[in-house]
Amino acid sequence: MSSHRALILGGTGMLSGVAGWLAGQDWHVVVPSRRYCPIPVDEVHGRVSAEPPRGRVRWVEARWERPERLAQDAARALGGPTDLLVSWVHSAYRVPVLNAVTGLLAEDAPVVEVHGDSGPPGEPEPALSGHPTQRVVLGYVREGTSTRWLTHAEIVDGVLVAVRRALADRPLTEHHVGETAPRPAH
Repeated sequence: MSSHRALILGGTGMLSGVAGWLAGQDWHVVVPSRRYCPIPVDEVHGRVSAEPPRGRVRWVEARWERPERLAQDAARALGGPTDLLVSWVHSAYRVPVLNAVTGLLAEDAPVVEVHGDSGPPGEPEPALSGHPTQRVVLGYVREGTSTRWLTHAEIVDGVLVAVRRALADRPLTEHHVGETAPRPAH
């Protein structure tokens, strides 16, 4: 089994590139979600990898409205304290889910919190306040006179910047991916 454990909380497949990258770095990754979404062995966030991952990714069925059950199932799949938490949870479930999984984190485990452009500013969730946190705020891309949402690859690349900073024990920062000011009306 890999020496490092990561818990990735996010929509089905939305952070699969992050899970694939961590598996490629020999991490044991647990990904709770509503639907099974396999991580392709030959792909790491949309790019073909020359080598198969040395770690592994394990899916756990999860219902966000049942955070205690989610935490129990994730704990079994992790097999020990998690060394990294990446969280992108809908605001309706965010606080209960983070409160439920906080006990799964190793004492010094870094956290990467991902928010849409309307995400709460500033401090990490109180349940995670004892953990070094990198925040990612997702926005949009301006193309000429129009705008578009970020692509899956742009989101994964932006989150991976924060993950690498968290793993390198870098100073806590807020990462803006795309423009995060209010979208212009058309």
